[in-house]
Amino acid sequence: MYSRDIIKLSLSSLLDQRLRSFLTILGIAVGIASVVLLTSIGEGIHRFTLSEFTQFGTNLIGINPGKSTTAGLPGAIINNIRPLSIEDEEALRRIPGVVDSVALVQGNADVEYEKRNRRTYIFGVGPSASRVWQIKVVKGRFLPEDNTRAARAFAVLGSKVADELFSDQSPLGQLIRIAGERYRVIGVMESKGQMLGFDLDDAVYIPTTRAMSLFNQQSLMEIDILYQTGLQSKTMAERIKKVLISRHGAEDFTITTQEEMLKVLGSVLNILTMAVGGLGAISLLVGGVGIITIMTIAVNERTSEIGLLRAIGADRRQILFIFIGEAVVLAGIGGLAGLILGAGIAWLLGVFIPALPTHTPWLYALYAEILAAVIGLLAGVLPARHAATLDPVEALRAE
Repeated sequence: MYSRDIIKLSLSSLLDQRLRSFLTILGIAVGIASVVLLTSIGEGIHRFTLSEFTQFGTNLIGINPGKSTTAGLPGAIINNIRPLSIEDEEALRRIPGVVDSVALVQGNADVEYEKRNRRTYIFGVGPSASRVWQIKVVKGRFLPEDNTRAARAFAVLGSKVADELFSDQSPLGQLIRIAGERYRVIGVMESKGQMLGFDLDDAVYIPTTRAMSLFNQQSLMEIDILYQTGLQSKTMAERIKKVLISRHGAEDFTITTQEEMLKVLGSVLNILTMAVGGLGAISLLVGGVGIITIMTIAVNERTSEIGLLRAIGADRRQILFIFIGEAVVLAGIGGLAGLILGAGIAWLLGVFIPALPTHTPWLYALYAEILAAVIGLLAGVLPARHAATLDPVEALRAE
């Protein structure tokens, strides 16, 4: 028996049992589609989160008060002997390779304009925040260069705060109250959306020292350093550490590079993508069980055919290839159909639900297709071996 005869026999058997073949293919297709769809959602969330996290730039280093083995968090309770100060920021700005810096104090307060009131984030920042964080002003200007100890009461509004308080009216030049203190609005920021659950548009920016006084803080909550492109973050972190230790006398601060944050975040998101892909793989295993069932039934129904093939000279290996070939073809076609189905549904979700980011990772899709073929191969081995070991005489007697 030639190879082309084996292929023709396998395909003709599948065509003779169209309904059974279709149901088997459907089972594999659903499993592959589940894998592709879930990994597309997981990868989409992965990319979306990383893009949101890096929208402030990539050459950033954060310094938080207090020594910690993990990343410091803005807004954390400050309880260290030597707080971070404006003078620390000014010293860090003089380090070779530092482009600019931001001294940050954060809190929540009521913002009032006439009879309208909104509780929102208050960011105490310096005039360089728009450059360091890559945020733009669409109306007016950002906070000006002022004496750090006597900064004027200016405020820049996030886009949502401006819309809520002023509607169609221009906020520029208007007086607002923040926690009872009067500020003059000099600018409105462009819309930035949300990042990790924080609405960046629902915020007001005021000078750092005024925010420290407003929230009764003796320490900065964070200093962000923007350094030159091409420099190693590790090198910059060492320079920052050296300067702060010389000023504080001890390492009572936490330095976090953006590379470290992205590495941790990326590893967590990779696990998420693999987890949702694993859920889809369960459906694929169910499809593999279906192939075993179908091929076992096929062997029992075609016992006499197997006996005839053995009688006319087909050896056990050729019989084995016939049934394994059928299983692989079923799994391959089902895998291709599932790939198209899963990618299509992922694309439709991205079109009709823009808030749900999807991205089909074709490497995962290739793995899913290979996995489908392997499952078909493994699922066909047991029934094929049983068919190959049948006695030709006994098989011919079977009805």
